Amino acid sequence: MNSNRLRSLPHLLLALLLTFAGAQQATAQDASASTATVSKAGVTPGATDGATASTAAAPAAGGADAAAVSAGDALFKANCTQCHAVNEQVVGPALSGISKRRPITWIIPWIKNSAKVVASGDEYAVALYNKYQKQQMPSFGLSDKEITSIVAYITSQEGGAAAAAGGATVQNAGAVDGAAAAGAADTGAGKYVDILLIALVVVLIVMVVTLIIIGNLMKDVLRGRKDLDGRDTEILEQRFDWGKFYRSPVLRGIVGVVFAVVLLYEGVQSVMAVGLTQGYQPTQPIAFSHKLHAGENQINCAYCHTSVYKGKSANIPSANICMNCHSQIKTESPEIKKIYRAIERKQPVQWVRIHNLPDLAYFNHSQHTQVAGLQCQTCHGPIQNMEVVYQYSALTMGWCINCHRESPLNTKGNAYYDNLVKLHDTKNAAAPFTVSSNGGTECSKCHY
Repeated sequence: MNSNRLRSLPHLLLALLLTFAGAQQATAQDASASTATVSKAGVTPGATDGATASTAAAPAAGGADAAAVSAGDALFKANCTQCHAVNEQVVGPALSGISKRRPITWIIPWIKNSAKVVASGDEYAVALYNKYQKQQMPSFGLSDKEITSIVAYITSQEGGAAAAAGGATVQNAGAVDGAAAAGAADTGAGKYVDILLIALVVVLIVMVVTLIIIGNLMKDVLRGRKDLDGRDTEILEQRFDWGKFYRSPVLRGIVGVVFAVVLLYEGVQSVMAVGLTQGYQPTQPIAFSHKLHAGENQINCAYCHTSVYKGKSANIPSANICMNCHSQIKTESPEIKKIYRAIERKQPVQWVRIHNLPDLAYFNHSQHTQVAGLQCQTCHGPIQNMEVVYQYSALTMGWCINCHRESPLNTKGNAYYDNLVKLHDTKNAAAPFTVSSNGGTECSKCHY
């Protein structure tokens, strides 16, 4: 028998094995592409934006100034939505028709200091206070113009605007249902792909075992033949020497190099991660959900973290802020009762701090949120989607410096920057005027 045929047998088996492996990979890729197509097709982009646009497009009732209504919209959402809605009762009464029930000269002092109005003996204020179980509305440091714009916004949302808002709600509900259906389809497709991959792996194992059995049977058949010469017999009885392979200096050298590289890499990563708490997600004493409050109910961050736009740090909210709503809402919840116990014992809730910069670094929240206009998500990630908050960003010095190098400064209308911008443009007009251009990467900016 020709020895070339015997030499080609291992190659034939290897070619068959690679063919089946390639078929498995191609099938998996096709299934993944199909899943991705279903996922993309199931997404309805802009559903929320469309609802917002519908609400924003609602005509201003009574010919109210559009700018005032727009300003009132922002102020209402930032200060009022926690306890009030325009056309339905929440914690406090529905505000629809407030401008008809009370004159603006009464509304302004009521919003600024409701306790003072009640204490003055105002008949309407006392009746309202008693009707809502003597729940004290917090005082707001708003100007007369801001309060007037809030009233204008409320007026614009009455009647036809409410219907438009209802339509937007229906649209949002449809979008949510569609997203849920898409998510269910993705989940079903994902399970299908998993089952398919498992089936292909099983088939591949069966094929490998079958090929091995066939190979052994062919060897047994060839051993029974008497027309084989010495060269054919040598190839047929050839065995792989595993001991020699293990003792090979080349193999030992490769294993040693790989082990040293892995050890060095892990060591460097461990040293670089000293003090790095990205992903830190401690269990809090009360199961507070940012997804529910900031996401679904759209409570403005500044309502709870009152100093986030005006202080060095974003303060942890006190129990009294929680009680503005939860004296009326979910009062029987075991988690809310923990707040009641803290108030009764006159002790603060022992929240576990998550984002913590070292004492050697100076950071000012208001400088970034108020002056720079950064959104909370820039540093804290998708906080509105977190059931349990975790540290999203690295918060390392390199992370901060990179942001300063990439973030342009808004210098329009600010004469302080005029000369600085001119000097910058003279030397490097092609590059934007970033925080680092204004000295934002100098050591003394954060360490002094």
